[in-house]
Amino acid sequence: MENEAGSDTNKPPTLAADRIGPASVLVSALGATAPLAVLTTVIPAAYARGGGPLVPLTFAALAVVLLLFSAGYAAMANRAPFAGAMYAYVARGLGRPAGLGAAWVALLSYTALQAGLYGVAGAAAAPLLGNWFGVHEPWWVVAAACWFLVAIAGTVRVVALGALLAVVVVAEAAVLSGFAAADVIHPAGDPLTRAAIVPTVINRPVLGLLLAFGALAFVGFETSGAYAEETTRPRRDAGRATYAVVICSALLVAVPAWALAAGTGPGRVGMLADTRGSEMVFDLAAERLAPWAVTLGRVVLVTALLGAMIAFQSTISRYLYALGREQIFPRVLGRASRRTSAPRAASLTQTVLTGAALGAAVLAGVDAPGVLARRLTALGGLGILVLLLATSLAGLLHLNRVPNVKPEGVLTRFVAPILSTVSLGVLCYLAFRNLPALLSIRPADNLIWIVPGTLGAVALIGLLHAAMLRATRPTIYAGIGHGGAPVVVTPKLPRPRKPKEPGAHRPERVQG
Repeated sequence: MENEAGSDTNKPPTLAADRIGPASVLVSALGATAPLAVLTTVIPAAYARGGGPLVPLTFAALAVVLLLFSAGYAAMANRAPFAGAMYAYVARGLGRPAGLGAAWVALLSYTALQAGLYGVAGAAAAPLLGNWFGVHEPWWVVAAACWFLVAIAGTVRVVALGALLAVVVVAEAAVLSGFAAADVIHPAGDPLTRAAIVPTVINRPVLGLLLAFGALAFVGFETSGAYAEETTRPRRDAGRATYAVVICSALLVAVPAWALAAGTGPGRVGMLADTRGSEMVFDLAAERLAPWAVTLGRVVLVTALLGAMIAFQSTISRYLYALGREQIFPRVLGRASRRTSAPRAASLTQTVLTGAALGAAVLAGVDAPGVLARRLTALGGLGILVLLLATSLAGLLHLNRVPNVKPEGVLTRFVAPILSTVSLGVLCYLAFRNLPALLSIRPADNLIWIVPGTLGAVALIGLLHAAMLRATRPTIYAGIGHGGAPVVVTPKLPRPRKPKEPGAHRPERVQG
């Protein structure tokens, strides 16, 4: 008995099971989407490009597409409830090399999103620091403070993390509801006219651009799958939470977006969004609410950005943990803290990487991080959009090719995945077609090739990594996407040599 106890003690600590429910997964993923940040950055840009009434309708349409995606995503989470999430799903549906390529792209994309948010937070905090303390610190001071807080939050228990993000999400929802209610109660004109709700003419290029903007605005909802191992019901909670995240994100963005048009008047929203940008939301609130409410909204915006950074840190650390547990990356990354059961080594590794990136930006003399942040978030969002397409296709193939103990229905395993795969393919095409607008560059600018080139290069690194593992470490290669479960690899036996027939020119070798 002593030996058995000692062997249990020597096992590397893992993520704690049965710690959180679907509500914690919901707020963790919803914190990553940061709906208040979407309202202040993405929505004004969409209106400025002539979206008009199409803007809220676009988010409603995208919600339908992502709900179709969630059907296959939840089914794959039921079959592979691992911290690697999309990495494991793609590996099962499209093969191990594609899965490892997806893992590398996921790490790059989430890191780019997180790094971009540091710059956005620095710019968002500037008005508060100026009004409260009369100081005008450079953006990297705020970014460094956020980096320190994210480093601490990445090592706490998942229950405490869920509680923290729940406070952030509730505060966001309160601010969004308050601002939207103020715009609707005191509108500029009649917000319920047909022209204010339904567009009279649909401009196809503008619609394509809006769909590209909107698809990137939903990024973060898919992080729910990374918490599957720590839920009460690993095969159900993460998938159900994904549906809820999509619905809540759509409501928290589409309704306030329509309210903005009501507050400005349908004919003025585009002009005001073009001139005021992200300040339009707070300008409308200042006309209708007390000054303290506007200040509170700015504080919650910075808090929402910090919450998104923490949520992405948590997701990245779980991807690194999954890759370390399968010994694809160094094994130390696959060990959790014995006290908190958090992937501490993976989180601290990500902290070092983001700290180095921020230090490089400061040394490079980046004074205004807005442009760099926009391009980093566009890179990360496009990478996640490609991963969603790959995951949808993987689910379509795996769910129909590999039977399950409890087979999924036709809608879950075939209809919804094929519709989401086609829809996400169209969204990827529109996003890359409108890349100049997403990056705020000219179509002839050579910078347009950096984003697809970077994503392609990182995916190629993943494929080469898989090929190297297959050649040198076949057991590790066989375990890709299996969540650290033991894998038995049967070596290939050499084929027995067939005895050569005696030649006709040597008849003395033929025995009678």
